[in-house]
Amino acid sequence: MAGKDIIMMSQRELRRLQIIHKALDKKLKQVGAADILGLSNRQIRRIVEKVRREGDKGIVHKSRGRPSNRTISGKIKARVINLYRQKYPDFGPTLANEKLFEIDKIKIGTQTLRNWLIEEGEWKKSRKHRKHLRWRERKHHFGEMEQVDGSHHDWFEGRGPKCVLMGHIDDAKSNVFAQFCKYEGTFPFMDSFKRYAKRYGLPHSVYIDKHSTYKSTAKPSIEDELNNREPLTQVGRALNELGVKLIHAHSPQAKGRIERLFRTFQDRLIKEMRLRNIKSIKEANNFLKYYLPIYNKRFSVEPLEKGDLHRPLPKNINLDSILCLKTERALRNDSTIVHNKKLYQIIDHVNAKKLTVEERINGSLLITHMGNHLKYQEITQRPLKQEPNKPYLSKPRKTWTPPLEHPWKRPTYEKRLREELARKEEEQELVEV
Repeated sequence: MAGKDIIMMSQRELRRLQIIHKALDKKLKQVGAADILGLSNRQIRRIVEKVRREGDKGIVHKSRGRPSNRTISGKIKARVINLYRQKYPDFGPTLANEKLFEIDKIKIGTQTLRNWLIEEGEWKKSRKHRKHLRWRERKHHFGEMEQVDGSHHDWFEGRGPKCVLMGHIDDAKSNVFAQFCKYEGTFPFMDSFKRYAKRYGLPHSVYIDKHSTYKSTAKPSIEDELNNREPLTQVGRALNELGVKLIHAHSPQAKGRIERLFRTFQDRLIKEMRLRNIKSIKEANNFLKYYLPIYNKRFSVEPLEKGDLHRPLPKNINLDSILCLKTERALRNDSTIVHNKKLYQIIDHVNAKKLTVEERINGSLLITHMGNHLKYQEITQRPLKQEPNKPYLSKPRKTWTPPLEHPWKRPTYEKRLREELARKEEEQELVEV
């Protein structure tokens, strides 16, 4: 057949065949041919002998057009595509390949799976064009700076309530700590930071955004202006008491490491929880205890310098008394204070004008003065008065007129008396006449 006389070659093989023909015709030495083609003398001798014996087709590799010895069977390919469509429809090739090995015990290459998905139309190549930003060098030590933020997302994909993931990532090592909370606020941050501190210690600094929870929007008071300081939120006050430096980021790009972590978790973590049908905050936090060590082992990096800058917690420190809401309230004359529209009676005798109210993470409330806890009792119902309030009726005021003998009117009284005596004398004289 005519088809058998056609030899398929690449441009590289045609170029190589030309040099080999010159070596066969004695127009070029085999040593010179080896230098031109970048091959060894032994390799050139083998190729020349093969072309002399088989002709031009000897330059073509014998495996051309034959299936590879490592070819994966069509049954496995069909099974993988069906599993992807049923269980991992929106997974990326890398994550889908990991789940195929962990759950379904199918081991293939990530690029192989990507090629299969592109052939079937389940995946498309995408090139990301990112805006160029100035690169900031990582911190050199573990614990030197901790990036913290909260991610608002539908983490349970409608299976459970919406929540927030409070994430911590070390700037030098990319070590991750996270916890699911109902909302992003003072108590969620304090709770997650307390758990982090108990596990790793106190970091040197915390890098966080300008959320109103972390940066106060109040105007500086006269005392703040005199001391040249800015007003602090409860989070800023607590970190200041613990000796942790608080740094505010001016943009989301400035804390890109934690933002990229959330983007990764919104892809990987969500799908991991979907496979396990996790639908509550408690179940998700229990899963993080298993998931985060595996994630850190795989994705954390070695810091530039050895050594851990986390400070161990002092033995005499009480985190609960620092990581809480502290508010000063005025003490009334009847030994009561008002807090959150509630009235509290202080049982202990204390000589002070103001007391400190502490609202703990666990929901308890303490009233303290100079670090001492005071006994108190909430007044749920105020005592009623004996008589109901009656409308006030004003009575007409009686005016008092002093008599003529009163000292105020004595001059007038004496004048009238003299006039009266003079009038009587005149009348007597008239009668006598």
